[in-house]
Amino acid sequence: MNPPPSRLSVRQHDFILFAIMGILAGCGLIYEYLLSHYAGRILGAVEQVIFAMIGVMIVAMGLGAFAARIFKSYFNAFVWLEVGIAFIGVSSVLVLAAITAMANILPQILMETFLLPPDLIPRGGMILWAHKTAAIMPYVMGFILGFFIGMEIPLIASIRETIYGEHVKHNAGSVYGADYIGAGIGAAIWVLFMLGLPPTTAAVITASVNLVIGLLFYSVYRKRIRLKVWVISAHFLVGGVVALIALNGIDWDNAMEDLLYKDKVIFSYNTQYQHITITERIMDPAKPKIVSMFINGRSQFASNDEIIYHAMLVAPVMHAAARHNNILIIGGGDGLALRDVLRWQPQSVDLIDIDAAVVEFFTTPRVVKGETINQALLDLNQHAFNDPRVQTHFGDAFLKVDELIQQQRLYDAIIVDLPDPSHPDLNKLYSARFYAKLKTLLTGDGAMVVQSTSPYHAKNTFLSIGKTVKYAGFMHVEQYHHNVPSFGEWGWTIATKNGVSAKARLAQKEGLEVNDGWSTQGVLLAAFEFNRHFFDPLKNIKVNRINNQVAYQYHKADWEKQQGIYVIEK
Repeated sequence: MNPPPSRLSVRQHDFILFAIMGILAGCGLIYEYLLSHYAGRILGAVEQVIFAMIGVMIVAMGLGAFAARIFKSYFNAFVWLEVGIAFIGVSSVLVLAAITAMANILPQILMETFLLPPDLIPRGGMILWAHKTAAIMPYVMGFILGFFIGMEIPLIASIRETIYGEHVKHNAGSVYGADYIGAGIGAAIWVLFMLGLPPTTAAVITASVNLVIGLLFYSVYRKRIRLKVWVISAHFLVGGVVALIALNGIDWDNAMEDLLYKDKVIFSYNTQYQHITITERIMDPAKPKIVSMFINGRSQFASNDEIIYHAMLVAPVMHAAARHNNILIIGGGDGLALRDVLRWQPQSVDLIDIDAAVVEFFTTPRVVKGETINQALLDLNQHAFNDPRVQTHFGDAFLKVDELIQQQRLYDAIIVDLPDPSHPDLNKLYSARFYAKLKTLLTGDGAMVVQSTSPYHAKNTFLSIGKTVKYAGFMHVEQYHHNVPSFGEWGWTIATKNGVSAKARLAQKEGLEVNDGWSTQGVLLAAFEFNRHFFDPLKNIKVNRINNQVAYQYHKADWEKQQGIYVIEK
């Protein structure tokens, strides 16, 4: 056995190399999650994007491991590799933000350049290419970063054998063991600490670790490293970039995010589950500002017309219910449906939402630089969450309703106000099994309503939701629709367990029992009317079950078709 190239013992070298490998494995996993999380934020379908991104990076890491064989000087290659990973890792978020922002504002640039009228927005050709490029770039960036990360394991293994001076038994297993343990620790750090950080901050922390590891490696093995001045200079140069992004990255990211929205972004933040953006617009100085909320870039409501959506969600089901003592709301973390429910003077309201941070934002004043940035939102929901009759439950609604069933709870009305089934994880909340659970919680003369996406833009999804609720065992299932300017034509599904249908109950009323400021009996009844052949395709529509992803697949296909993307089934 050849002696080690320094005063350190072989065991000490092993300790250093295994520690380096474990730390870098944690960094690599954090980069995977960071890019996946950020890509989901800008592309929308969070779970789908996360799974695809991790897959792309794993393949790239495998190719990087093969490519590491081209290096002759493992020590030089490794120290330069860490500088490169730090630079790519810290800049990746801002690069993606810039590309996405440029693709978004390109139509406006062309309109101003060629003096096009406002109603002639460029959509095809270069615009379509720019948006497709922006959608692909997160995966390109993930591939590049994964390729370089994949080189780390074989280089460390080769360095270890160089130190020993011979082939080391179980070398690969030992290095991979350190890698797996480090990756597990990195996953824990991401979930417990970094998930709620701004993406640029998480990138800065991780890239800083890469630089520190690079300098540590250089200090231990500097005798084997050439171009020492260049190596140190590169570390300090990239360190300067990291420091610059640490100081300005959040502002730069926010500025580029602002370009994605027509209105002024007044606040944006990350929760454990999603990215929230609040915008405002002044249409008339004499009128209140229009405040809008977006989750992962998708519109949730606008203050100028949310009254329409929430009236159509709440008024029919509350009028169809025989009593209004105990109400269950699933979703609705903004408190707007809750606000309308409280007008009926219920004895208690249970609300289930997965994200406590969102509910907190719509409950407690948040002061930034002396200004309450969410005051307009608190005024909008009329501080509904502060009502003592309201009990909030946080967690996955699919599991939380089981707790209510075990407690033998019963509700006079159930309101399901969830996001569209736009990614696989939401599919179960549109399944027959979930609706069957809710049927168990509903009183015999109660009523349930489900937000059911657009009957115009996503007709198959809309029909599937109605058919699935019927399959779950409700006696009467009806669907209705109305135009909400912020969304377009929108739809809901309403169901009763016994007696007559919700529409019949509403028609029997002499008038509306509660004035929500928008609804009339005529408008609500008219919403149940569709064109003559609207329901003709229903016989070919599938029921959504917990594991068949029908609602998700319908929704994906429906909206792709609206965007001009057609899939020909063989």
